[in-house]
This record gives sequence, C-alpha cells and structure tokens, in this order.
Amino acid sequence: MKLGKAVVKSRFVILILAVALMIPSALGMAFTRVNYDILSYLPDNLDTIKGQDYLLDDFGKGAFSFLIFENMDDKDVAATEEKIKEIDHVDTVLWYDDFADISIPKEMLPDKIYDAFNSGNATMMAVFFDTSTSADETMNAIEEIRSVAGKQCFVSGMSAMITDMKDMFEEQEMTYVAIAVVLAVIAMMIFMDNWIIPFVFLASIAVAILVNMGSNYFMGEVSFITKALAAVLQLAVTMDYSIFLWHSYEEQKGICENHKQAMAVAIHETVRSVIGSSITTVAGFIALCFMTFTLGLDLGIVMAKGVILGVISCVTVLPSLILVLDKPLEKTMHKSLIPSTKKLATGLVKIFPVFLVMFAALIYPFYSAYSQTNNEIYYDLSESLPEDMANVIANTKLKDEFGVGTTHMVLVDSSLSAKDARNMTNELEKVDGVKYVLGLESVVGSLVPEEVLPDSITSVLKNDKWELMLINSEYKTATDPMAKQIDELNKIITKYDKDGLLIGEAACTNDLVNITTVDFQVVNAISIVAIFIIIAIVEKSITLPIILVAVIELAIFINLGIPHLMGESLPFITPICISTIQLGATVDYAILMTTRYKKERYLGNDKRTSVITALETSIPSIIVSAMGLFAATIGVAFYSDVDLISSICKLLARGAVISMFCVTLILPAMFMLFDKVIAKTTLGFKPKKTSISEAAV
Repeated sequence: MKLGKAVVKSRFVILILAVALMIPSALGMAFTRVNYDILSYLPDNLDTIKGQDYLLDDFGKGAFSFLIFENMDDKDVAATEEKIKEIDHVDTVLWYDDFADISIPKEMLPDKIYDAFNSGNATMMAVFFDTSTSADETMNAIEEIRSVAGKQCFVSGMSAMITDMKDMFEEQEMTYVAIAVVLAVIAMMIFMDNWIIPFVFLASIAVAILVNMGSNYFMGEVSFITKALAAVLQLAVTMDYSIFLWHSYEEQKGICENHKQAMAVAIHETVRSVIGSSITTVAGFIALCFMTFTLGLDLGIVMAKGVILGVISCVTVLPSLILVLDKPLEKTMHKSLIPSTKKLATGLVKIFPVFLVMFAALIYPFYSAYSQTNNEIYYDLSESLPEDMANVIANTKLKDEFGVGTTHMVLVDSSLSAKDARNMTNELEKVDGVKYVLGLESVVGSLVPEEVLPDSITSVLKNDKWELMLINSEYKTATDPMAKQIDELNKIITKYDKDGLLIGEAACTNDLVNITTVDFQVVNAISIVAIFIIIAIVEKSITLPIILVAVIELAIFINLGIPHLMGESLPFITPICISTIQLGATVDYAILMTTRYKKERYLGNDKRTSVITALETSIPSIIVSAMGLFAATIGVAFYSDVDLISSICKLLARGAVISMFCVTLILPAMFMLFDKVIAKTTLGFKPKKTSISEAAV
C-alpha cells in the first residue's frame, strides 16, 4: 500500500520523469549497433571460429564473396576489377587474368582455371575483404561494388546476404511495430470496456519499450532478430499487466471512497498478482540465456529486461496516466462485448470428462508430431529470404551457372611440403560433391616453382604461417550431404596437418546444427523446471505445477506439431523461442484460473462450484490477454518477408489461441479430477468449512 500511495501522490513527477527518460532512451536506441550475422553468435572456442580469426588476423582476410558478371566483355570486366580493387576494405580480387594475361584466349587456359572462372557467357570473380563478414565496413564495400559493377554484376556470399537483410529490416522495422500497435488497439477496443484505455495502455508500454531498447546500448549490440521482435513481444506479453491494473482499478472504484484511494489499492493488488505471472515470463526468457549459441543470451536478456520494465511501468506510469486522464476515461466507458460466461462455464464443467479424454487423446500424437518438427527445421538462412532479394538471385546464379553451392576455405601450415599439399588437394577433390580445389599447387601445378610466381598470387594464398585453399562444393549449406562432406574433408585435412582448419559458412552452420540440437533440449528442460519451481512457490503446491505445466506443454506440442502435419519446415531458432516464450507467457492464464480456484476452495465452496466460479471469472481476462498476444503478432507474421520473423510471430499468435483453449477447456477438467490430490498437496487449500453439497459431488 505504501507503493500505491506514493505513486498516486507523485503521479505528475512520474510522468515528467517518464518523458525525460525518452531522450536518452531514443539516443541509446539510435546508437545501438545491430548484428545481422547469425553465425557470429557461435562460441569462440570452436575451430571454425578460431580459423576465421586466424584468416582475418594473420592473412588480413575476413569476408569473402563471388561476383558473377553476365554478358560483359573481358576488357570491361578487367576495368571493373581495377575499380573494385580501389574500394576501401577490398583486400584481394582474383580473376583469371591474375593467372594468365588477358590477351590470351580463355580457351587456352588450363581447364581448372577456365572452369573456375567461366561458364557460358558468365564469368566469376573472387573478392576478399580485410574486415569481418558482418562488419559495417564490409557492408559498405558490398554496396560500393554493386554501384561500380552495375546491373550485370551479381554479388553472392554471406556478407551480401547480411547487407540485403540490413536494408530490408531497416525499411520494415517500424512497420512491424505499427502493425502490432494497430491490431492490438483494435483487439483491446473490442474486448475492453473503454474506447480510449487501449491508447493509455500503449503509451505506458511505449515508455517501457523505449527504455528497454535504449538500454541495449550498454550491451554493445543486439541481433537483428532481437531488434525485430523485442518491441512486438514486449507489447504482447506485458499488455496483460495493464489489463490487470485496469480491472482492479474499476473494481476498487465501487468500494473505495475516491479514485485516488481506489488506484492505491489497485496498484497494491496488481503488484501481488503481476509479480507471480511476470516471474514465469521472465523465467522463460532467462532460460534462453543458457544456450551455447549466444543469440539466445541476446534475446533472453533483452526480453527479460523488457518484462521487468513493463511491470515497473505498469505500476508507476500507467496509474499516473489513468489518474490524469480520469475524466475522459469516465466519459468513454462502454459495455464489454464479452457476454456473461456463467452458462458457458457451467456447461464446460458439466462435461469435463470429455476434455480429459481429449487431453489423453491429443498428448501422444502431437508430441510425436512436435518431435518430428524439431527434426525438420532448416539452418540455411537464405531459405527464409524473398526469392527476389539481390543476394538470393546471385546465389542461385552461382549454383545454376557454375555449379557452386557453397565455398569452403582451408588453412594449413605454410611449411607443408609441396608434395603433401598436392596429395591433400587430390584427395580433397575426390570427396563427393567437391567441384574443385583452388590452391597454389592445384592452380600452377608441380612444374612451376613457387619462387617464380608473382607476389600477387602467392600473397593471396600463402604467408609465413598459413597456406589458404578454396574448395568449391556442389552441395548447399546445412544439408545432410554437406554434413557428410565436411566430416570427410576434415579427416583429410587433419591427416596432413593436425592443426589444419576447415572454415566458411557451411562449416560454421554445421557447428550451429550440432550446438542448437543440444541447446533446444537444455533450454526446454531449464524453462520447464524453472517455471515448475516458480508455480510451486507461488501456489504452495506440489501437484498444481505438474498440472499447469502439462496443460501448457500440450498447447506447445499442438502448436509446434502442426508444421509437421502441414509439411512445413521452420527456421532453427523458432522451436526454441516458441517452446520457452509460449510456456512463460501463457502459463499466466493457468495461474490466473488456479489462484481463483484455490481461493474458492479455501472459502469453503465445493469443487464444482469453485471450478465453475474460477472458470467464469477467468474466461474474460484470458480471452483479452490471448487476443492481445494474437493481435500483436499475427499482423507481423503475414507482413514480414523473412520467414525467420514471420514464423516466430505466426506460432506465437497461434500458440496464444491454442493455450487459451487448453486452459479454458482442459485445466478445469484437471481440477475436477484431481481435486482431492490437490487438496492434500497444497498449502492454504483446505476449506474453512465443509460444504454440505460436497458429498453430493
């Protein structure tokens, strides 16, 4: 009550401070760097990551791209090559004229050189940058190359993809938020009892979102996934707290002497109810922080911080706004469109055995489908991008015209003998799916001494520590044939050099597959255990956490099982996010109903009356909460051109609806079935008095 009274008394000061905070928050948000490279979140101790560091630190080469020129004269390509070499942070450009004079007809080149750089009326050029794959300098260089080379040039590679993603997200980011806001407002206006209260909610939540996004500055950078989803998710999962406060305030106005006193009590009541539900949501996001793949840490910290700031704003900024706007709010009240749910609750409880059978019938088949969905996810981010994106077009041409699905880089000790280098190259080229290997020995052959080669060639492929080879593969990244190929290549490389390294997008993605497979199991287990413990403490029960988690897990199984049944493949990060976020965010529905059920039983009501009352009073809040989450995410799901974003939002929207039905249909049935067990394993559950009607139930 002290907090409630202090907020009411200081409401104008709170609003002034909230407005003042927007300035540093906006600046922090503007200066927080966004990382578009998913693979940069792999652990630093992996050989693939170490190899990329060696390549950058010792060779001065980081990012790598192939340029495909179509229908362009060799002289024009050569002139363009010279211009590209002058671009900042372009370290090396390799074309066939680096191995032979341009005046020599292409047909007279060695087959390996000709096939590497030419196909029909297209020619290919390799470009190395002296900055990392996702560095701002690399992206700027990509843009300059496109400007210099013109429309006949197509830039492939990871850096080009990151550049295109950056441009698209910067263009669409505000649209995501706008869609979420508009649809959330519409949902709130339909299901709430006031026409303008949704805008008040949004003003309060906007303060929390801006402070959250601005404080990301202290993290150094955030991933593009976090940037794209954070505001939408924070809006969706913290809307509940605003609804709790409003309903409590409306209830207290009919009891207390004046509006200020009603708000003080409402804040007190809201803090008690919101802390329990918000802790479960925070726990779901904190579970992501235990991923070895640190993208989970990035998203987990930002969203956990966002939920906490949402709670703070809900009990400080929102009450202040409501009190200041009290008169307009009074004039815009309307009857809620949600009808009385007493008959519905009574009817559902009457046929509760049907829902127990439903639970038993659904749990195994959807768990099986859910398990299959986890086995059918994809890791190649290019699959989640629009087909008309410049980089996607370039990669398609690289595959179709040159037969290159991906490019590996090999680092071996520069002291490796020429004989061993040739033998290793020959073995590497015999591996299934390897198109060819480009290295000093493979390019110039054994008859040309290394000493007579120009520095322009040797410096590209060799220094005093490492020798670099390029392996062009026919296989696509993150496929089973690619995984097998990587294993075979590694065996051959380490046979000749135990410290040799295979690096590149495909090798990193292969590590990503192995790591996230374990991460999914770990994160899922941690989120379930953490939320189980929280519910056990909040509800003072051993059995209630089992029941509540079982009901929400069924909703998750159904949600994540549907893609398998529909033949859909999800981006790898989606199941991990959904399993934790849906559990943390929608278990609140179950906690709300459980708390009321416990209260009714404690007051001495029989189990049927208690369950009906709990269901009747909870349905409106659950519907409003679920529809808020649904509305805030469904629009982004349909709008986003990136499957990675749209799939997460689509499954969150669908998950909110599925959880709503599971909680309103199955949870009451569980209470009816396990009432006696719950009574014996829950503190504060024992009725004050024995109801006469209990024996008849």
